[in-house]
This record gives sequence, structure tokens and C-alpha cells, in this order.
Amino acid sequence: MDNPFFRTLGKLADLMILNVLFILCSIPIVTIGASLTGMYYVTLKIAENEEGYIARSFFKSFKQNFRQATVIWLIALGLGIVFGLDFYILSAAEGTLFDIVKMAITAMLILYLITLIYVFPTLARFYNTIRGTIRNAFLMSVANLPRTFLALVITVGSVLITFLNGYTLVYGLLIWILAGFSLVAYANSFLIKKIFAKYSPQEPETDP
Repeated sequence: MDNPFFRTLGKLADLMILNVLFILCSIPIVTIGASLTGMYYVTLKIAENEEGYIARSFFKSFKQNFRQATVIWLIALGLGIVFGLDFYILSAAEGTLFDIVKMAITAMLILYLITLIYVFPTLARFYNTIRGTIRNAFLMSVANLPRTFLALVITVGSVLITFLNGYTLVYGLLIWILAGFSLVAYANSFLIKKIFAKYSPQEPETDP
């Protein structure tokens, strides 16, 4: 049983279990931040080949980081709504001035997205204040642009492919329900773990 094929199947099964936990705990919407933090706590451990109990590790981080994760999520959600309204209002606007405004908002949106990709893994790994977590997530995302760009492509690209057409929408939703969220988090964790290693010289604590 201890060969690459069965180890891969085991990890896939773990990711499917993790995906179900993430979806169920995200249903109230307001808890999505805590769910993302718990999911990244587990996927970072899997990416670092640390064995542990999936559900126990997920809920440990979920409870431990609930308050900070919820505040960060509500801030992110509010900003996301503002960006959406901005693009909706400016969609019909024409002229050089509006083009400049659209470019500025697009640049801010990109900064928002790359920070969002890092902020919940950062919360899952490091103890800090809410402000410190957001600041460090932004700084790490900018300081590691090649990996950040790849993580952005994986995250945003997965969503865009899902809504490409009716065929991809049906099968894409099925994949998201089965393991999509945890797979994206797992892929990003492989990119982010080397960045976190720069700031974590000590060995991460392993769950009993």
C-alpha cells in the first residue's frame, strides 16, 4: 500500500473530505473566512508531507482563527462588492478619463486578489493581528511575484474555465463540489509553502 499510486489516492481522498468540510462550514457565508483558513491549514500540512487527521486539523484552525478570519473575510467581501459596483457603473462609461479610472481600478483589483490569495494561508500559519496579517500577506505577495502570478492564474483560471460554456459549467461544478476548492488550495499551498519557509525556520507543529 505504501507506493506512489496508493499515496496519491490517499491524498485525493483526504482532499475530498476536506472539500466537503469546507463547503459545509461555508454555507452560512459569514464563516467562509474561517473555512478557508482551516482548509489552508490542512493543505499546507499535506503539501509539507505532514500526516494528521483531516477533520481534527480543520476544526482546530477553524475555531482558533474564527474571529480574525471572519473579520478579514467581511472586509474582503465588502471590498469585492465595491469593486463589482465600480465595474458595473463604469461598464457603460466612455472616454479617456473613464478609461484611466478603469485601469486604476483594475490595478487595485489585482492587488486585492493577490493579497486575498495569501491572507488566509498567512492567518493559518502565523500568529498576528488582523492588520499585521493583511499587511504581511500583501508584502509577501508583492515580494514573490512569479509564484503569486502562478497562484493567481490557478485560482482565477479555474473559475473562468468553469464558466466558459454550458459543458464546462456542468462538469466544473461537479469537480468543485467533489474536490475543487481543496485542490486549488493544495496547488497554491505548494507555491506558498516555500515562501512561508523563509519566515518559519522552526519545524511546524504536527498534530497528534
